[in-house]
Order: sequence, then structure tokens, then C-alpha cells
Amino acid sequence: MSTESATKRAATIALYGSGGVGALSAGLFGVIAAEGLLARWSIGMTADRPPTGDGLYGEDLAGPPVSFLLLGDSAAVGYGMTDVDDTPAAMVGWGLSHLLDRPVQVTSHAVVGARTSDLDAQIDLGLEAKPDVALIVVGTNDVTHRVLTTESARRLAEAVRRLREADCEVVVGTCPDLGTVQPLPQPLRLLARVWSRRLAAKQAVATLQAGGRVVSLAGLLGEVFATKADIMFGIDGFHPSRTGYANMISVVIPALAAAVRAEDLAAAYADQPRDMMTVSDAAIEAAQHGGTELVRTGRWAAIRRRKSTH
Repeated sequence: MSTESATKRAATIALYGSGGVGALSAGLFGVIAAEGLLARWSIGMTADRPPTGDGLYGEDLAGPPVSFLLLGDSAAVGYGMTDVDDTPAAMVGWGLSHLLDRPVQVTSHAVVGARTSDLDAQIDLGLEAKPDVALIVVGTNDVTHRVLTTESARRLAEAVRRLREADCEVVVGTCPDLGTVQPLPQPLRLLARVWSRRLAAKQAVATLQAGGRVVSLAGLLGEVFATKADIMFGIDGFHPSRTGYANMISVVIPALAAAVRAEDLAAAYADQPRDMMTVSDAAIEAAQHGGTELVRTGRWAAIRRRKSTH
């Protein structure tokens, strides 16, 4: 068996099982573990938090402020940014206020390095702001720490339900495709790709079933990041640059606005028909395509695809 075939088999077994995880050779597990440590060392991490984007945006606009809550990991925090206007919180604040033509009060409790299991503590703090709508971006650290996808999805569903019970609309940006992150060597990169896509699909199903909306972020680290890595990635080659964060926010803002308005913002989407399919099939489809929003309608899910902004 070739090295590439063995790697693909390793990824498949790790995710789906084939006679148990024990079927994987100890040697290959050792390689993956060692490469994981090497990747973390090369990527690095800092405890420095970007400047907070919390505050009121569009204060000169009419109408009562929309309370927006941002939760999740470093992608939600804006890891690597030094200017407040370059953080996802500020980008959402400005963008959402202009799209809704209403003030937006931004509150962020996202944490660098957070996993899905950390959302509960973030929500404890976030509910004090009485949010109208929340954005959750999480999953990357679940993959890098090899958390079971079923466990991650279960915890995400609990988080979404808790917010919905507090009358807060929820949009979840699913785990991006980590297979194009260059600091991750093979075969770790292939495993990360398969695992992140699998997690994204499970996140989509869990979110829809819990009453939230889904935006696939598979494209965030997909083709555009592979072809324009010099401008889409930050200096560590792992976290997005300012342009990368702006790309992510441009995808999720229409879904946030639609959630607040409780109606579709048809003008924000491409002139493509809505595809109706089962929740499970829609989740798998969304995991493969960036900029895809899922909205549950009874037993079915509606898929909407947006044109690329790059």
C-alpha cells in the first residue's frame, strides 16, 4: 500500500471506523502525533488578545439597537489583529448596522484556543447582554485536539438550544476545511481535512435541529486561501489575515441580517434557486461548499449559495 493510500485509510478509519481504531498501525499514529506537535510549535500561539471590538456601531442610525453576541475561538476573536477595526467583532458591528440601517451593540466573549466545550461558559457571560442574535465560530481546536465529532456536535447543539431558549437567533459558521493549512505536514493535513469536513457536516445537522442557521465556512480555508495564501493567511500561515477575516464576515453578515429581520435577504444571494433537501443531505452539501447558508423548514432544509466576494 502506498503512503498516500495508507494516509487516506488512516483518515477514514479515524473518522468512520473499520474494525476499530486499533486497525491503524501504531507507527502511523505516532507519525501523526509527532507531526501534530511539530505543527503546533511552528504555528505558535500567544495569550495576547486583539483589541476588543465591543461597543455600539451605527449610533447615528434610527431604531432600537440590535444586541449582537459573538462566541467561539480565535477566528471569532480575530487572532493576530492589532487594529480594532480589523477584528471580526468590529467588522460585524459596522457591516450589520449598515445592512439593517439600525444601531448594533456588539458583545464578544470568544476566546483564543476555545473548543466547543467552552461555549457554555461564554454563554453564561453573553446572556447578560440579552442578545437578539449570536454568531458562533468554533471547531478548529476540536479538530486539532482530536475531540470526537459527535461530542463536538452534541455540545454545539446544547449551546444553540440554550441561546434559542433565551430568544436569541443563532448563526453558526461551521468548521473550515483545514486541509490547506500549510504548516500542517502530511499525513496530518489530510487527516485534518477529512476530520474538519466531517465535523462541519455534523455541526450543520446539530445546529439546524437546535433551531439555528448554518453558514458553511469550508471555503474560508479552501480554494481562495490556497490560491491567494499570501493575502488570505496571517504571518503564522494558520490564522486568517485581515483580508481573510473580512472574507469570513462577508459570508456570515447576510445570514445574521436575515435572522434579525426574520425574512430572506434575497438581494444578498446569487440568482440561484433554493434547493430543498433533507437536513442530513443539506449538511453534507454545505460542508463541501463555502458561503452556503442552511435554514431548516420542517423536515427539510433550504440551501442558499452566495457568490464569492473575492
